[in-house]
Amino acid sequence: MRTEILLSGTGGQGLLMAGVLLGEAAVVYGGMNATQNQTYGVQARGGESASEVIISDEEISYAEIDQADILVALAQSALKAYAPRIREGAAVIVDSSLVTDTSIVSGTQRIFSLPITNIAMDVTGRAILANVVSLGAVAALTGAVDCEALRQEVARRAPAGTEEMNLRALAGGIEAAQALLGGAVI
Repeated sequence: MRTEILLSGTGGQGLLMAGVLLGEAAVVYGGMNATQNQTYGVQARGGESASEVIISDEEISYAEIDQADILVALAQSALKAYAPRIREGAAVIVDSSLVTDTSIVSGTQRIFSLPITNIAMDVTGRAILANVVSLGAVAALTGAVDCEALRQEVARRAPAGTEEMNLRALAGGIEAAQALLGGAVI
C-alpha cells in the first residue's frame, strides 16, 4: 500500500528534517520502502516549505506525490498553498497554534486540529521541536509509520545531548493525538 504524506509549513520549522526522519523510520525500523523530496520558497526562512514522503510496502517507481493521503500544515499559508494537493478522504493535521481557518479544506477530508507548537513549548520549551511533535501526531493518528519505529529513529538522529528532549516532543505528539482519538488509531 502506498501512502503519500505532505509535511508543510514555513522555512525554518524543520519540516525537511521531519520528512527525512519519517522516511528513515519506515525503512530502517518498519521494513518499508520510502522516498523523500522537498520544496521550499525563495526565502530560506518564512516562505512556504514542504517535505513529500512516500511510504510503500511495494517498490516505488514514481517518487512524486500526486495527491497526498496525509497533509500536515504548521502554518496558515502552508494550508492554503498545499490543500489543493490532497485527495478525498485525506487526513489533514493542522497546528491550531498557528492555523485558525480550515475552511479551505472541503470534501471528505478528516481534519485533526492539535496545538502542535504549544505542545512543543510545553514539553520541551522550544517551538522548533513542533516538527517532531507533528511526527508523533502523524504516527498516532494515521498509522502511516509505527510509533516505536519513529521513536527509535528520532533517538538515533537527534543531535547529541538533545535525544531526551526530542523524545519528549515525539511523545507529546503521540499523546495529544491519542487523546484526540480516545486511544484509537484510524
